[in-house]
Amino acid sequence: MKLPRITERGLILTGVLLATFLAAIEGTVTGPAGPAIVGDFEGMQWLSWIFTAYLLAMAVTTPIFGKVSDLFGRKPVFLGGTAVFLAGSLLCGMSGSMEQLVAFRALQGIGAGALIPMTFTIIGDTYSIEERAKTQGLLSSVWGISSLVGPLLGGYVVEYLSWRWVFVFNLPFGLLAMLFIARFLKEKNVRRKTQIDGWGVLLFAVGMSALLFALSTGGQTYPWSSPLIITALAGAVVLLALFLAVERRVPEPMLPLNLFRVRNIAYSTGANLLVSTLIIGLSTYVPLWVQGVDGGSAAMSGLLLAPMSVGWMFGSVAGGRMILRAGSRRTAMLGLALIVAGAAGLALLSQGTPEFWLLLLTLLCGVGFGYCSTVFTIIAQSSVGREMRGASTALNTFTRSLGQTVGVAVFGSWLNLRIATLLENSASAGVSAEDVNRLLNGGEGASPAGSTNGILRTALEGGLHSLFLMMAVIAALSLLIAWGLHTGIPSQELEQGQEGDKLSVHEA
Repeated sequence: MKLPRITERGLILTGVLLATFLAAIEGTVTGPAGPAIVGDFEGMQWLSWIFTAYLLAMAVTTPIFGKVSDLFGRKPVFLGGTAVFLAGSLLCGMSGSMEQLVAFRALQGIGAGALIPMTFTIIGDTYSIEERAKTQGLLSSVWGISSLVGPLLGGYVVEYLSWRWVFVFNLPFGLLAMLFIARFLKEKNVRRKTQIDGWGVLLFAVGMSALLFALSTGGQTYPWSSPLIITALAGAVVLLALFLAVERRVPEPMLPLNLFRVRNIAYSTGANLLVSTLIIGLSTYVPLWVQGVDGGSAAMSGLLLAPMSVGWMFGSVAGGRMILRAGSRRTAMLGLALIVAGAAGLALLSQGTPEFWLLLLTLLCGVGFGYCSTVFTIIAQSSVGREMRGASTALNTFTRSLGQTVGVAVFGSWLNLRIATLLENSASAGVSAEDVNRLLNGGEGASPAGSTNGILRTALEGGLHSLFLMMAVIAALSLLIAWGLHTGIPSQELEQGQEGDKLSVHEA
């Protein structure tokens, strides 16, 4: 007997939420497994690549699969991406060396590059604009939940089972998500006769891989002046310039550049890029302040970040409701104003600032991130017709990944430079930026004693203060960019374009 439509949609939503949670938690659950993996394989030099390989592969493939879904449908891309993700998970759990683990993590990332944008796009196709705003808020909140549950679950699994189970525990849930989508997601025949943009895919994949590699390793694994980083950056510029030239000429481009002619997409992409740098910046450098400047524990730094995840969940749901009443610009402006307030408060921190103040600031930022993540997703989907919704949603997802990669590179390089400058200006003999590592090491006898400790804390405080000030400026710029969004309220579904290359624009 055929199930009622509402039940089918509920099961589709269940499958989408399961898949989203599995892909989102993969970025946080593996953290506690790092030491155990290094202990087994003795490959400390490869540790960062367990995370970098996954993120790079996901970022590069996201726009590609978004366009493929516009040409061949969401279901095959979702099912294929989930299958690749689960195969990568199983192989990660069976890895026999660190090199194998890094390669299989990249395979996982390729699957995630198809899986993550498809979850948002399927919701966009299945629900009306009124329902979509609320449902997208629920979907966005899954990311907040995963950031809370992931480290706890990873630590428990590593301690009581094995690090290998961190990668394979999600297999039954992923298979269940595939079952729900395969059985209940009904799509019309969306396959169109078209020429695949092979050169565009190749140029984008290689050029963006080179760029993200340089940004994620420059100034950390390799100096910015090293021939490898310079070659990667130069190659990325050339290849991406060729990619843009190709995209202007092919009939069915992988990344339709005319998306940026839509006002809301252009402005929301700019604001989303800046906001994404702040997300990774706060997650990385608030714990550094707590442990390095205030002398708190790792547990305390995690506790002080928890309100950001909780606020994200509430902001996602509230943003989905508000956009139907107040429109895209007002919703985005409210979320960004909260982020500006939180970032400005962080710029005013000093040694001895009460922990309650940090809790409040991270909560404000979390609520703001929730509002923004929902409204930017809704904008990406309500500004184009179905035939371009996959590419537009993938562009939104890719922008987040790119922003976080750029944020890590820029903030890390700036902080290292400021600390080195402050230590040099302090005329403290025998103290260098490398000694900050000892300050942050919680092991017995690791922390410097006496005046050296105070000098290092002061330098770290000064460096982080300048970094938080930079974040406040970036938040203000994102607020200024969002002012250019339309003020209208999305109230109905777009009419579907009849031609594959037609851009249906919703002037809200």
